Amino acid sequence: MPLHPHITSLFTPQSIAVVGASHAAGKIGNIILDNLIRAGFSGKIFPVNPAGGSILGLPVLCNLAQIPAPLDLAVLSIPAEKIPVAMRELATIPTRAAIIISAGFKETGKAGAALEREIYEIARQHNIAVLGPNCLGLANTTHRLNLTFTEGAPLVGNIGFFSQSGAFCAAMYDWARQQNIGFSSFVSLGNKVIVDESDILAYLADDPATKVIVGYLESVECGQRFLRMAQRATRQKPVILLKAGRTAAGARAASSHTGALAGADLAYEAAFKQTGIIRVGNMEDLFGIAQGFASQPLPGGPGIAIVTNAGGPGIVATDASEEAGLTLARLSSQTIAALKEILPPFAALYNPVDVIGDSKEDAIAAAVNIVLQDPSVHSLLLLAGSTARTCTTAIASRVTSTINTLGKPVFTCLLGGESVEQGRRIFVDAGIPCYPFPEPAIRAIATMYRQSQWKDNPMPVEIAYRRDLSRARVAIATARAENCLEMVEFQAQGLLKAYELPVLEARLARTSDEAVSIAKQLGGNVALKIASPQISHKTDVQGVVLNLDSPEKIRESFQDITSRALRLCKGAYIAGCLVQTMAPKHSREIIIGFKRDARFGPMVIFGLGGIHVETFKDISCRLAPLSLSDVHDMIREIKAFPILAGLRGEAPVKFTAIEDILFIMSQMALDFPEIQEAECNPVLAYENGAFVADMRVLLTPLSQPAGAAPETSAHKYDEGQGEGTPKELKE
Repeated sequence: MPLHPHITSLFTPQSIAVVGASHAAGKIGNIILDNLIRAGFSGKIFPVNPAGGSILGLPVLCNLAQIPAPLDLAVLSIPAEKIPVAMRELATIPTRAAIIISAGFKETGKAGAALEREIYEIARQHNIAVLGPNCLGLANTTHRLNLTFTEGAPLVGNIGFFSQSGAFCAAMYDWARQQNIGFSSFVSLGNKVIVDESDILAYLADDPATKVIVGYLESVECGQRFLRMAQRATRQKPVILLKAGRTAAGARAASSHTGALAGADLAYEAAFKQTGIIRVGNMEDLFGIAQGFASQPLPGGPGIAIVTNAGGPGIVATDASEEAGLTLARLSSQTIAALKEILPPFAALYNPVDVIGDSKEDAIAAAVNIVLQDPSVHSLLLLAGSTARTCTTAIASRVTSTINTLGKPVFTCLLGGESVEQGRRIFVDAGIPCYPFPEPAIRAIATMYRQSQWKDNPMPVEIAYRRDLSRARVAIATARAENCLEMVEFQAQGLLKAYELPVLEARLARTSDEAVSIAKQLGGNVALKIASPQISHKTDVQGVVLNLDSPEKIRESFQDITSRALRLCKGAYIAGCLVQTMAPKHSREIIIGFKRDARFGPMVIFGLGGIHVETFKDISCRLAPLSLSDVHDMIREIKAFPILAGLRGEAPVKFTAIEDILFIMSQMALDFPEIQEAECNPVLAYENGAFVADMRVLLTPLSQPAGAAPETSAHKYDEGQGEGTPKELKE
């Protein structure tokens, strides 16, 4: 979906009205105007205040009607209740964009939410791009624009930053200045009444001044739009996000394994993986990794070299490299010979290169240059601390002045506090990232290497499978007619056949004699499974018996299963038992299912199946539709993958058979928005194929819009439209 047509007026306006400009120093309206002037903005500035006069040397307009038309951007810092009136006046000028600094909207309760909806309606009607309300503002250093109410201006740089939290913005703003980190743009999203993270992401992706995009998110407004914008943005430049709310606290419990496993955060995780967004878990890595992308080229491979004058930290860096998926580069004989000529006899030369504490600054700088020229080295970490004979300030000066321009990323880590601060400044000013400890530096290098791999991957190819939609609709309609919101295995047979899912042949027996007859027709050993719409988890009532090989055992088991079910589930309708052929020996149980996420739509999960799936929670997930690369990665991401690949002489399962089922479930989720959750558990995979041994389907109530998760409320402003509402409707 396209960007808001006036998004550029937020970042590159030629005329700005500061509505609520204040004569009093320290007031927000005064700080914003002062910051704008100090930034050197070259366009027209119109302070607006009923008192008139002049503020900071600029003539003040007494009302909005005096603003010359048209106006690119209005910044509003007036009481919340006055904002709707001001917005209507701005619309008549007309005004292309607005930043609403003021708080007092949906974050304050029902009355504030009503005010915010009114702003939304005005902005949508008059096509005004609104940032906020309840935000810190926006800065664009390239355009000499600072419309924030923070102290000082952001430093010029190539990091485009946005945040949903104003407090997070303010903290990062101050911290970045201290760390000498610069920005191309700095955006506080606030309540996201019109402009949201998707708009900012798309704008920064096309911004030539932005090399890397960094953001803090708490939620996404329109999941499908965000996916499309992110997919495009990450092909152009790295996108690094810190997404808050990873834990499942407060999440609604679900009745199925799939529902219990597929929490909201997993949907974000899947979205980030599929679009190439780099997700970090803490604030340290957010800018630590961004610094690497902002100043260094991507590594050409996984080979890392470590040059250090501190043996212990060198070992820590070695461990961190291996854990991060990097490999210690094997230095060539020529490189080792060159190092021998310049380093003391006791130096370690085989990576990590330990120059020992006695080495002087010139020798350390020379070692860095020699190692960087080795073809097997794709990135380098210089790890140093001050010693009796070396000074980190001198090390930094020598390295930055002699380092070869070989196009390889160089990272540094200076160990210590105040004693290494000057050296750290020298590195940062020279565009070489410097970290207080080796682990964050290693994480940055490893992330950049993974990004280089991801960029080389082709665009995903989606797969659609043949299916009989008419037959599937009949199966769902039959369940609806019987007032069933849950289709258990015997009710889902029509759905299984409609999608040509590979199944173990099964038939419903209503009596023990019928079970014996069906078993004879199927041939071989069979399993009996309780068939009841009210019994979802058969093992809870010991409702499954396997490997029955005689009529006597079948009759006895049928009576045991049905009587026990009647006793334990009083009032349940017992249809009988499914008689099912047994799976091949050495089959491995897996689970494949999907759940409809409130933000992003259907999410497909994969993992080891059986009764312990919720205990181990060893799963992978992706959002539908799945691509070839998605299903390949999903299978190999779980920790239990070696079990599927074959242990101790066991044959590997047939992975293409599992991939087929993943694709089919993805297609089913897209075909039927009224299916809220579905799971095949277990799927029995073996060396020649895979069979769906059980299936459950949860339908949305008829009163609930199809495609919405149970916890999904209507769109925040458009009633009856879920989170997937196209952004055009919102605007």
